[in-house]
Amino acid sequence: MKLAPLRLCCLPIAILAPVAAAGAQTSVAETVRQVQQDPELAHSRLGVEIYSLDKSAVLFSQDGDKFFTPGSTTKLVTEGAALALLGSDYRFHTRVYRTGPIKAGVLDGNIVIVASGDPNLSGRVGPDGKLGFVDEDHDYGGMPLPGDPVAPLTKLAQQIASMGVRRITGSVLIDVGLFAEGNREGGSGMSISPIIVNDNTIDVLVTPGAGTQPPMVRTAPDVSGVRFVNKLTTGAAGTDPAIEQIVAVLPDGTREVTLRGSVPSGHAVINSPYAVDSPSRFAADVLVTQLRKAGVAVGKAAPDGRADSGAFTASYRPDLLVTDIVSPPLSEDVRITLKVSQNLHAATMPYLIGSLLGKATANADQRGLALIHDWLEKAGLDLSGAVQADGAGGSADFTPDFMVHYLAYMAKQACCPAFYAGLPILGKDGTLAEVGRDSKAAGHVFAKTGTYVSSDFLNDAIFVDGKGLAGYTTSPSGEQLAFALYLNKVSVRARAGAGGSAMSRMSHVVADPLGAIAAAANIGPITTSGDGGVRQ
Repeated sequence: MKLAPLRLCCLPIAILAPVAAAGAQTSVAETVRQVQQDPELAHSRLGVEIYSLDKSAVLFSQDGDKFFTPGSTTKLVTEGAALALLGSDYRFHTRVYRTGPIKAGVLDGNIVIVASGDPNLSGRVGPDGKLGFVDEDHDYGGMPLPGDPVAPLTKLAQQIASMGVRRITGSVLIDVGLFAEGNREGGSGMSISPIIVNDNTIDVLVTPGAGTQPPMVRTAPDVSGVRFVNKLTTGAAGTDPAIEQIVAVLPDGTREVTLRGSVPSGHAVINSPYAVDSPSRFAADVLVTQLRKAGVAVGKAAPDGRADSGAFTASYRPDLLVTDIVSPPLSEDVRITLKVSQNLHAATMPYLIGSLLGKATANADQRGLALIHDWLEKAGLDLSGAVQADGAGGSADFTPDFMVHYLAYMAKQACCPAFYAGLPILGKDGTLAEVGRDSKAAGHVFAKTGTYVSSDFLNDAIFVDGKGLAGYTTSPSGEQLAFALYLNKVSVRARAGAGGSAMSRMSHVVADPLGAIAAAANIGPITTSGDGGVRQ
């Protein structure tokens, strides 16, 4: 079965209704030709492949068999594998135990959180169990969601207080035995761990001062183990903000973060997120803080917050269970991860697959990627066109041909509705919210973005190693399509009077061309007379 299952499973007509074209529309082939004529792309590489899900055939290909740096389109493979291997309805169970009795309001022992890998011990979870998001995630400097950023631990502290506990003689500890914590993902720099509280981030919200008054700083969440020192100044209106974080570890283990730099007068509130270096210590500090707010006295968390491996397993029994924090279904986390390109969540996923399914504690990420390999191989995909060393896209190469065949495979799977629901929508939400908003294809292209950049200090430029866009759309006739577009090796330089800084110009130079090609697939023909059809 081809057409009906695909349409019902993955590409609902109500969402992907063909856009009626008024008059002749530029073909994909002509759009590709126009993109390559841009002088700023003279030294770049462009890979394009468009595949008909209805015909199971490649309709257009340019360098479809060549490797390209895919950036975060890698998350399509990681998150699709998670849905297939763990299941769309998989839920994380973060169990909390006490290690001693409660007598006369005193818990004679410790509180131990057994980390399960739940990526959303945060304020994302809404009353309906759905996960909230903003188009620019707070890990990348976007504004945090309103409300309590550590709501699950706040609720836990209140629950412990409701048990009549007024003092804890021991410590708050985090059991991170699921897999080793400490590595950082390469995009936002957040620490990978089985315990993830507020994305292992403290949001540092900076408001410019009035006149020459210093900026105001508010942090969320507040924890005793991290102290911020505000040395920021308010600069002239219209200048670029520059905030530097200088971290010192004090003798008692407290992190002292000194904020230096300048924020321009009149600028909107800026989020300069602080990536915690020890998620287990951070989580323990958060719970200690919330316990004190709930009226429960506790000395402090253990120096590093970690429970010694195996030290408390005898206490992991039903009569000592304080609570079981159950996550929303995995499909919700996949939706968030793909919509906002959440690096930490995607980077953690191979570790989770490797530990939960592969039973690995050491090198769990490698075990996870090996299991993903086996799944892809069983699917019959040509893995000679795929290279992947992490979950988020910091180290990967794909051919456009591999990616479209992967997308075609995913369109036939039972987990496809969850996979498809996570894709950003052109001109509407997620990482595609600001791309192609005025295009006729807005709302009709569902695709994952990817960006991998480095610095070009020689030319005061940004070097885009890889920009990608891969996903689904329909042709004007209603033919269902998968596509993979990659633009690599582009130097984006600041240009006076033409959009300002290199960073502000990057979207125009590298994202808009890929959006234009995807839009052409939706509103115009793939090729026209003289375009030459499929080509390599």
